[in-house]
Amino acid sequence: MIMLRPLAQGKGLSPVSGHPKRPRDPNQLAKRIIDIATGETPDRDPTPEEEGKDPAAVELGRKGGKARADSMTPKQRSEIAKRAAAKRWSSD
Repeated sequence: MIMLRPLAQGKGLSPVSGHPKRPRDPNQLAKRIIDIATGETPDRDPTPEEEGKDPAAVELGRKGGKARADSMTPKQRSEIAKRAAAKRWSSD
C-alpha cells in the first residue's frame, strides 16, 4: 500500500518520499545529473521565500478549501454544490 504525503504532491514529486522524480530515460538522467553538478539546474525546488512569496500567505493557502468548508454550515455547502452542478450541466 502506498501512503501519500498530503503536502509532498506536486509537479515532479514522488508520491511516497516527496523527492523530485528521476527521469526514466538514462540519457535524460545523465543530463539532469550533469546540469545539477554544473549548477545549471538546482537540485531542489525553491522555497516560497526564495520565490518572493509571503510565508504566512503560503501557509493559509495550504489550509484553503478545507478551512472554508469547515467554517460553513451543511446548508451553505449544499447550496454551493447545487449551483456548481447546475453550472456544470448547463449548456452555456
